[in-house]
Amino acid sequence: MSDSAHSQSLTPAEEIAALIQRSRAAQRQIEHYTQAQVDDLIRAMVWAVAKPGVAEEIAQFTVDETQLGNYEGKFLKIQRKTRATLMDIIDDKSVGILEEDRERNIVKIAKPMGVIGALAPSTNPEATPVIKAIHAVKGRNSIIVAPHPRAKLTNKKICDLMRDAIEKMGAPADLVIAIEIPSLETTNELMKQCDRVLATGGGAMVTAAYSSGTPALGVGVGNAVITVDDTADLDDAATKIHMSKTLDLAASCSSDNSVILVDSIYDQMLEKLKAKGGYLCNSEEKEKLRNTIWDEAGHLNTAIVAQPAHKIASMAGLDVPATTEFYIVIEEGWGAEFPFSGEKLSVVMALYRAKDIDHAIELTNNIQSYQGQGHSCGIYSNSDDNIMKLADATRTSRVMVNQPQAASNSGNLWNGMRQTFSLGCGSWGGNGTNNNISWRDLINETWISKPLDQPKELASDEVLFGDVMKKLG
Repeated sequence: MSDSAHSQSLTPAEEIAALIQRSRAAQRQIEHYTQAQVDDLIRAMVWAVAKPGVAEEIAQFTVDETQLGNYEGKFLKIQRKTRATLMDIIDDKSVGILEEDRERNIVKIAKPMGVIGALAPSTNPEATPVIKAIHAVKGRNSIIVAPHPRAKLTNKKICDLMRDAIEKMGAPADLVIAIEIPSLETTNELMKQCDRVLATGGGAMVTAAYSSGTPALGVGVGNAVITVDDTADLDDAATKIHMSKTLDLAASCSSDNSVILVDSIYDQMLEKLKAKGGYLCNSEEKEKLRNTIWDEAGHLNTAIVAQPAHKIASMAGLDVPATTEFYIVIEEGWGAEFPFSGEKLSVVMALYRAKDIDHAIELTNNIQSYQGQGHSCGIYSNSDDNIMKLADATRTSRVMVNQPQAASNSGNLWNGMRQTFSLGCGSWGGNGTNNNISWRDLINETWISKPLDQPKELASDEVLFGDVMKKLG
């Protein structure tokens, strides 16, 4: 009986229990691996999927299966993003002593968590399993990947390549296991039975992860808001906004969903965006787009997600130039009554006009109070005062400065952000961390505390409380 046929005869709980058993047995075999052994494993895992010839095949396979995004975006992720992530962590010490704090006489030792249960979305199914897997194995864990049903074949293909590479390195293939026939029931069971959940996907799945009873790292909803102020290099900003808005046809949760232009550069910058392939919709076209992107209940039409501009035009009944690459919709409000203010997962961008930087900050907070709070925002500016003012006044975990948002939030070669596809949004987004999640979030740490050479002395009340004593009486 084949594995898939056998799994169909089991309940979801039994199926996952069997996978967990295999995964745990594999993890125990590398529990005491050296740093060199761990690092050789993750090198092999990335090379297996990113080497010339294979990366191209995976990129095309992903587009063919999911019908989301485009070949160029998928290729960048599997060929470049996986390499960049490996480079980001390869020199990190993840085995043995991580830190020694001599002042406090504390030593921290890394310990694996065990079996990581990972969710992979349909929008990034090519690199997400790889990046999550190497972060898991870097911490001497094993991983089971539950894909979106729309990307189950892509997930299996990638996991099989990593499994083969792991085995050739002398380690157990079951360090990486793909759920081959995904369902809501099996994914929920995985989240219940694993040791740590790493959830990237829709809001419902992240909520389920937090409700699973297993410690979970989830991510919040994206809805990046980008400000261009009057000190910005407008040509550079237009080039990078176009790059970010069209990368993998806006499959990324970090894609520019709303752009705010301050009044003094509004007309000039709008013309530059139009020159980059942006099509400015009139009120009638805006209404047609709205009726195509959302249903009457306000639910996003998945048929428009990560699709080319010409396909969206055909669906909406728009007559637009062949050079159109993304849509610009002028908006003023925010919230459910103004759906363009939310995440669109498509090459559609809301455009706002702000009087000045303070108004832009107010708009950013209002827009993200509807969706995307805690995730990210960006600014094109050469004013440190404006940059710091926006960063200080917004409820956000990351601010990209003069960078294409979608390509920068999760780390890139031009910035120092941790490379990942899992972006914590803090309490603002209902998450437990603000981190760009990496291997350090997938280990346990043992703290060894020795007595201080010289014990601390409790300070006097005068030193501790000072003027407060006088004020309180």
